[in-house]
Amino acid sequence: MKRYITILVLCFFFCTSCEDVLDVDPKGVLNEEQISTPEDAEKFVIAAYSQLGNDEINRPFSLWQYGDMRADDAYKGGRDPGDGQGFHFMETFTNVRPDMWEIDGLWFHLYIGVRRANEGLRILQNFTEDEYPQLTTRQAELRFIRGHFYFELKRLFNRIPYIDENVPAADYKLISNVELTSQEVWEKIAADFEFAAENLPMVQPQIGRADQIAAYAYLSKSRLYQAYEQNDQYNVINVNQELLQKSIAAADEVLSSNHSLESDFANNFLSGSYENGPESLFAVQFSTSDGTANGRLNFGDMLTVPQGLGCCDFKKPSQNLANAFKTDENGVPYLDSFNAENIDFDTDNVDPRLDHTIAHPGNPWKYETALIFEEGWSRTPEIYGFYNSLKENVQSDQYENVDPFYGNSKSRIILRYAEVMLNKAEALIELGRHDEALPLINELRDRASQSTEKLVNADGSLLANYKVSQYMPGTNISWSQEYARKAVRYERRIELALEGERFFDLVRWGVAEPVLNSYLSVEQSRKDFLQGASFVAGKHEYLPIPQNQIFWSEDRYVQNPNY
Repeated sequence: MKRYITILVLCFFFCTSCEDVLDVDPKGVLNEEQISTPEDAEKFVIAAYSQLGNDEINRPFSLWQYGDMRADDAYKGGRDPGDGQGFHFMETFTNVRPDMWEIDGLWFHLYIGVRRANEGLRILQNFTEDEYPQLTTRQAELRFIRGHFYFELKRLFNRIPYIDENVPAADYKLISNVELTSQEVWEKIAADFEFAAENLPMVQPQIGRADQIAAYAYLSKSRLYQAYEQNDQYNVINVNQELLQKSIAAADEVLSSNHSLESDFANNFLSGSYENGPESLFAVQFSTSDGTANGRLNFGDMLTVPQGLGCCDFKKPSQNLANAFKTDENGVPYLDSFNAENIDFDTDNVDPRLDHTIAHPGNPWKYETALIFEEGWSRTPEIYGFYNSLKENVQSDQYENVDPFYGNSKSRIILRYAEVMLNKAEALIELGRHDEALPLINELRDRASQSTEKLVNADGSLLANYKVSQYMPGTNISWSQEYARKAVRYERRIELALEGERFFDLVRWGVAEPVLNSYLSVEQSRKDFLQGASFVAGKHEYLPIPQNQIFWSEDRYVQNPNY
C-alpha cells in the first residue's frame, strides 16, 4: 500500500492565523519553545507541506487567474465581468490596484508557506542527527517547500522581501523588498533547491514528500527563469549562458532518473490509480472520505467546473488557444498564422492535446462517452463562449458537492517530466545547440500523436482529425535557431496549456507586451468584455506590491513601477 504524507489534521493544531500581518502568533498551536522531541518537530514539517493545499477559490495556488487568464489562454468566465471583478480587471489590465484584496490575500498566504518552512527549519536547529536521524532530509524538504513559495512570489511580484529561518517572525517587517537585487533573490531560491537536491533521497517512503528528482526539476526551472536577465523596465537584456548550462545540468539529473513521460498524455490528468504516475515529479495531495466533513479537497480549482456539472464555469479557454492546436497537412502547427481563422472541429487537422485540454460541445466529457458536453453547460456563452477547461477537472462521478461548489481530491501536479524536457530544449536552443533540442521536442510530439485511445465517441470513432508529426528538417520544416525558438515556445504552450504557466513564460521571454496586445486586438472583435483591454509594458509584467503589506512594513517595501 502506498503511504501518503498526512496533512489533514494540522489545520487545527498548526495553521497560521489568517490575519493580514505575518508577525501574529498562530492561535491554538505549540510554540517553538515547547518543541522537545523529533515527533513534535515532525509536525512542523507537515504543517509546511499542509500549506501547499491551503488555497481557495479567490487565491488558488494553481495560479490559473494569474498564469492562464492574464495570458492568451483563458477568459475569466463566471456570470459576467462583475463576477470576480478584480480578476476581470487583471485579465483586461485595467484598474489593477495595490489595494485589491485578491492580490493581498495571495501575497499573504504564499508568505504563510515561507514562514512555516522557516519555523520548521529554526526548530530543527535544536536537534542533532543522533536525536533525529531524518534531520537533514527534513531540512531539505523544508528548503524545497520554501523555494517553491518564493519561486511563485518572485514570478508574481518580482520585488519581494527574502526572509530566512534566522529572522524572527517579529522582525519580518524590517526586511525590505529591495534589499536584494532580482538576481540575488533568484540565487537564494536556487540555493534552496540545490540544498534539497544534494540532501533528499532519490525516492521517499511517502507519496507527497519532495525527493531529489523533484528538487533537480525545480532547480532546472528556477535557473532557466534566472537566465533571462531583466532591466528595471522588465526588458530582457541578457540570456545568461552559464545559468542555461546549470539549468541543463539539473534537467539531465531528472531525465536520467526512473521517471518518464506517460504513454498517454491523458493519464496526467486522470484521478485514482493514474495519480502520481511516472511523469509527476511533485504534486500536492488531496483526499476525501477521510473522516472530515468535506475532505481535504482541491478548493483552489472549484470554480472551473462547468455549469452543467456543478458551478461556476470560470477559466474558459480562449478562442486563440483553441486555434493554436490546428496542424497543417504535414502535421506541424501554424506557428505564425494559427489565429487567422477559427478552428473547425469537424474538418481541421488538430493536435490530440486539444481534446485533452479543452472541452467543447458535442464531445464526451472527460472521456465519458455516455456523457456529452452540451452548449447548455456554459453559464453565459454569449459573453465567454462554450469551451471549458479539462485538465484540473474530473469525471462526473468523482466530484464532491460542497454546495454551491464542486471539488475533487485529484492530486495537483506542480512539476511534470514533460516540462523538464521543455526546459532543457529551451536552454539548448538559446545556447545555439538547437539540433540537440530537436529530439526532446519530437519526443513530446510523438507522445501526443499516440494519445488518441481515449479520444473516442461511443461507437469507437475518433473525435477529430488528429494529425501531429515530428519536426523533420528538410522535409516538413527548416530547423534554424530562430525556427527552433518559435517551435519550443509553441510546444510549451500546447503541452502545458491551462496549467498556469503561459503568462509567466511570456514575461520571462520578454515578449508579453507584443504577444498580449496582438491577442487582445483580435479578441476584442470576438469578445465585448475585452473592450479597452491593453497591456502596458514596464508595468503589467508583475502585480503591484499589496498596499496592506506596504503599510505593515512601515513603508520599507517599495512599490513596483507605474502602480
